Amino acid sequence: MQLNLIGRFEIVTDDGREYTINAPKISRMLALLALQPRGVVATDLLIQELWGENPPRGALRTLQTHVYHARKLLMEEKVTEPDRDLLVTRAPGYELQVDDDEVDTISFERLIQRAQWELTAGRVERADEQVSRALGMWRGPVLSNVPVGCVLAGRVARVEELRIRALELHIETGTLLGRHRELLPDLRTLVHDYPLHEWFHGQLISALHQVGRRGEALQAYQDLYQILSTELGLQPSDDVQRLQAEILNGAGSEMFLRRPRPDDFGHGPVAASLSA
Repeated sequence: MQLNLIGRFEIVTDDGREYTINAPKISRMLALLALQPRGVVATDLLIQELWGENPPRGALRTLQTHVYHARKLLMEEKVTEPDRDLLVTRAPGYELQVDDDEVDTISFERLIQRAQWELTAGRVERADEQVSRALGMWRGPVLSNVPVGCVLAGRVARVEELRIRALELHIETGTLLGRHRELLPDLRTLVHDYPLHEWFHGQLISALHQVGRRGEALQAYQDLYQILSTELGLQPSDDVQRLQAEILNGAGSEMFLRRPRPDDFGHGPVAASLSA
């Protein structure tokens, strides 16, 4: 079986059928449990996700009813072997007993970690292969068909941050492999989608300079300057300003690879897992 949370939340059964749960609260409950496989999610946290800060009286009993129906659905749909307990009660809440490789977000994160390890070891082509596999798993926004509450929102943000890390690695490995021209379409998209991500802008400026498009590189710098000034009242970083000066002075097209460390853009478990 497989739990897919990237894109639409769906369950792929042992025999390959794709099953989508239509009950919103059951979907949210299972999604929260799936994002913490083999880890107990407390009932208080589940109640907060389903009803927010002001749950109704009897919320615990209603949650127990949702758990009952979730177990029934999983059994009726024959998601996996009938003697396998997927959703178990374990104090102080509930646990989804699935392996890491049965949850796509976990597989996604592990590929990113492997790519980082390979890159740190100087094996750029292997790192590029791993990050390409990770990005190939991205099917759209996480839980795109599930109404996300306050608890799930934080979990979804974590996965979205992991995708940004994967995109950074994709650009970094491609640049180290000399694919400057091939990366330009991706970089144009990235600076549009993440206008305040200065590192992406720096890579676009550098790549344009690398392929001899000096005027466009300087225009890309001006675009970044305007965005930062208008949105944040800031100027580009010293690194990006030095890059602009090198282009203006006709200096050699040195690659701009001064990327941020994981703890510069990640928080908590994300940063910890990526810097391991």
